[in-house]
Amino acid sequence: MAQKGIREYDAKRLVGKALAELQGRGPDFGARLVLVTPKTDLDRLEAEHPWLKAERLVAKPDQLFGKRGKNDLLCIDKQFEEVKAWIAERMGSEVTIGGTKGRLTHFLIEPFVPHEVEYYLAFTATRDADLIHFSSQGGVDIEDAWDTVMTIEVPILGDIAAYDIAAALPDIPNVEKVASFIEALYRVYADYHFAYLEFNPVAAVDGDLIPLDTVAKLDDTATFQCAEKWGRIEFPKPFGTSPTEEEAYIASLDEKTGASLKLTVLNPEGRVWLMVAGGGASVIYADTVVDLGFGDELANYGEYSGNPSTELTYEYAKTVLDLMTRTPDPEGRPKYLLIGGGIANFTDVAKTFTGIIKALEEYRDKLVENKVKIYVRRGGPNYKEGLEKMRRLGEELGVPIEVYGPETHMTHIVSLALKEKK
Repeated sequence: MAQKGIREYDAKRLVGKALAELQGRGPDFGARLVLVTPKTDLDRLEAEHPWLKAERLVAKPDQLFGKRGKNDLLCIDKQFEEVKAWIAERMGSEVTIGGTKGRLTHFLIEPFVPHEVEYYLAFTATRDADLIHFSSQGGVDIEDAWDTVMTIEVPILGDIAAYDIAAALPDIPNVEKVASFIEALYRVYADYHFAYLEFNPVAAVDGDLIPLDTVAKLDDTATFQCAEKWGRIEFPKPFGTSPTEEEAYIASLDEKTGASLKLTVLNPEGRVWLMVAGGGASVIYADTVVDLGFGDELANYGEYSGNPSTELTYEYAKTVLDLMTRTPDPEGRPKYLLIGGGIANFTDVAKTFTGIIKALEEYRDKLVENKVKIYVRRGGPNYKEGLEKMRRLGEELGVPIEVYGPETHMTHIVSLALKEKK
């Protein structure tokens, strides 16, 4: 399981929508949320989200760090004009959180929820079970009241309906309603492949429960299962971690297309580089490299998917190749480029390969200088044409390229390359 943190904005958006659908009730609590970035025009938000002027509001940074209240980073029970000024004053400013220094770049705006009763609720995972944690004493200092937290253990593939949650809860008002909420939220947690989901606090208002501060992680190996449920989900870098120039460039391309382009540089000096089609496949390829004992040589992680254009694929490939060939290995050892993926449903393999081939042609001299060996495995629409182009390219460039189609196991090229690497 690869646990990756997501923004509070995305967590509430997913959970609110799923709960509304599951419980068959009205508008979800995640429908009235605004994520403000450096590119957001604050003066236009009112027209785009009219509820902002009708509500008392809360604003806070949304960058995967906690203790915002203790760091004077909460704007609570304010009108929209006050919230705008508060965000504008802090946008781009440098702060230190828990010893980590970084810049504030993302803020969440949501309705203020007046309440008096607060609970703590969290869902976590172990190898054999999911754990539901609950306390009637929610709030920022839950660590000091941890002895009040009770835990329900649900074995993997266990049925939450088999548990009498109400009987396990402490003596609280509307206990049956709270139990029903916890059961529904657990189903969302499991169905959406959350790896961690914490609400501290959950506000109790007139018998209804409304999650307030939220921390969430998704199991990103479930991307291929949950793409439709998640929608366009972002896995931001931890606070204080700035993207490289290349990562930022790919992110800017990703924002301009309906396709998906992702790049994370892990080790610029590594000798194993990935150019993988598909979010699920990218995880499998990276995991295979690590499982074979070469995690220290894995240079990057990412994907191109969603049928990107030839030009976008070219830009993506060119960026990876530029990183890969900047400096030859100091010991003169070869480098390995794995161009892989599953069997595409709708991505035109020949079209995307045309972009990759164009980039490989431009970097021919550097590929030779860096002793790059290329392994290709792909299937899908027009894959035969794409693979044949790639095969001919190896002959033309004088660069070793081994080509495999869907008859070959998806990650077989990883073992082929790394067996030779030994």
